[in-house]
Amino acid sequence: MSQAQSPSSSGSSALVDTSRQGNVLVLTINNPPVNAFSPGVPEGLHAGLDMAEADEGIQAVVIIGGGRTFIAGADIKTFDMPREQAPDLRGFITRLDAFSKPTVAAIHGTALGGGLEVALACNYRVATPDAQLGLPEVKLGVLPGAGGTQRLPRVVGVQKALEMMLSGNPVRAAEAEALGLVDELADGDLLTAAVAYAEAVAMARPLPRISERAAEGSAELFAAARAGLGKTHKGQLAPGLIVDLAEMATQKPFQEGWDAEAALFMQAKDSPQSRGLRHIFFAEREAGKIPGLGKTTPQLEIRSAGIIGAGTMGGGIAMNFLNVGIPVTIVETAQDALDRGLGVIRKNYENTAKKGRMSMDDVEKRMALLTPTLSMDDLKDADIIIEAVYENMDVKKEIFTRLDAVAKPGAILASNTSTLDVNEIASVTKRPESVIGLHFFSPANVMKLLEIVRADKTSDTVLATSMALAKKIRKVGVVVGVCDGFVGNRMIHHYGDEARKLVEEGAKPQDVDAAMHTLGLPMGPFEMSDMAGLDVGYLIRQHQAKVAGQPKPDGWLDRIVEQGRKGQKTQAGIYDYPDGRKPVPSAATDEVLNTYRSEKGLQSREISQEEATKRLTYSLVNEGAQILDEGIAQRAGDIDVIYIYGYGFPAYRGGPMQYADEQGLSSVVADLENYGHTPAPLLKKLAQEGKTFADWDKEKARA
Repeated sequence: MSQAQSPSSSGSSALVDTSRQGNVLVLTINNPPVNAFSPGVPEGLHAGLDMAEADEGIQAVVIIGGGRTFIAGADIKTFDMPREQAPDLRGFITRLDAFSKPTVAAIHGTALGGGLEVALACNYRVATPDAQLGLPEVKLGVLPGAGGTQRLPRVVGVQKALEMMLSGNPVRAAEAEALGLVDELADGDLLTAAVAYAEAVAMARPLPRISERAAEGSAELFAAARAGLGKTHKGQLAPGLIVDLAEMATQKPFQEGWDAEAALFMQAKDSPQSRGLRHIFFAEREAGKIPGLGKTTPQLEIRSAGIIGAGTMGGGIAMNFLNVGIPVTIVETAQDALDRGLGVIRKNYENTAKKGRMSMDDVEKRMALLTPTLSMDDLKDADIIIEAVYENMDVKKEIFTRLDAVAKPGAILASNTSTLDVNEIASVTKRPESVIGLHFFSPANVMKLLEIVRADKTSDTVLATSMALAKKIRKVGVVVGVCDGFVGNRMIHHYGDEARKLVEEGAKPQDVDAAMHTLGLPMGPFEMSDMAGLDVGYLIRQHQAKVAGQPKPDGWLDRIVEQGRKGQKTQAGIYDYPDGRKPVPSAATDEVLNTYRSEKGLQSREISQEEATKRLTYSLVNEGAQILDEGIAQRAGDIDVIYIYGYGFPAYRGGPMQYADEQGLSSVVADLENYGHTPAPLLKKLAQEGKTFADWDKEKARA
């Protein structure tokens, strides 16, 4: 973007440059990478307005962002600053709204959160056609706190304002112009267009101020909005406050809504929900940082992929590559299985097209990138090959032995195993440095998590390439070490054990699931087991017992599977599924439980929802602490990312480890001991020292 300056009339503060074009003063924010509203930015903007105020020759002001964007919002790191040290966005916006000369926001890239609120306080807005404008604060558990809840409804209407604020999703400039949020789309250079616009309105009076407009909305509209929150934002604080404030915009003077917004913003910001969402925002970014790897670590170019297995997982994995234009060769052992797999992939794409999310032309382009085959030899040119067959070590070792002979030198050989030893798999190859675990979560074309399992001999290049590939295929990659179940499934194994114990002690499966619903999880442990397939856990338990030389498992869940009840796919598992999907408590399960308890001499007792929630959640936390102690996960934040993106833990809780921090680790330890569990050494140590998992992450990062 060009920025013409007159050397005799330009200047700068630390983060805001000033330049003059004729009778227009241009204020350029230079706070890379995204021009966040950090300390120093408001001071620079105030200085610019001082200059415009003092010079009668300046008739209008343009505010523009340097680099790649306008203002991408407030600096989230300042949320925890003392109020007197935090940048005064509201103070600047108050002055901007009342400024005596026309102001024009020149928007490119993004105007998000506080950035859009600055633009809304200007008299006019000019944007590039590809700009995006939005108020995403709800995604951090807060609400627009600098006039957004009061100004946006006055511009785009209450319905659209609620849609934007409750989803947090931005609108593109063309739609923003149609809504009246943008006054003009720039044709060509943005600064040139914005200065020309400012010159055209320089003498316009009275100045248009959004704060002086009215907003209209019916009681029915707000009632419907509140009712909808139960489906879209169940249990969350900020969305309800947003609806309340939008309603105020239609009923109260601007100043009253403005003052209420400030108080409610602080209420939301200081809530555990906002702390949880901000924690996961930063944890997701930290997960991409791997000690020992950096920008200079060499990476391989992934131009083609091979997938072994065209079942549910293999097909879903293939779609991730096809979606970003990477050709895939998919291998099966039988033609009918191959045809079935291709049919499912096509059907998934066609269903997406029917919903308007892609065109039929897009469907055909993706399918054209897919090459089906019955021969593993056809993988010889693939840059990465991912094995996605069922969990059996002998089968996987046989496949990797064949891959070692077929794959080209340097190709990445990956297993989608969810539990098995990647070191053992790598040991059958002559290139263990090229072997890695890439654990996708089902459905693989939907779930965002990718556990990247670093084996003992996995090279830095293969690890760095896998992390970059995760980003390219739009996954959140988290590096974990080798152990039984890695991080996610190792923890879920203990969670499942605790759920089974609760039922053995007298709880009903539906009550155990309900205990996790109260925490905000969409599914409890038994609903999740039924959906995944009870036979999966059954086979894992059989395998573990065999390896350990123990007798065949005979738990009540094993008995349910042995009756042919494998979950949703057989319309019968722990629950019955008369309509195919909705779980209904089962008399057959009750009969199994009564017989089992009687045979084992188990006495039933009443178990409170609070006890069930604590025992289930803290089983995750306790095993998570052990995993950290063993170095299987790098950070507590990594575990939280895994649980939010892979297991449905509510983001506003911040993940199990952040949730434990909120409860207080000493309380977690006391409850674990009260329920007969031995706290992990790291958990007990942190509790005794009055520290948190967040403290542990920070100390480790400094080490």
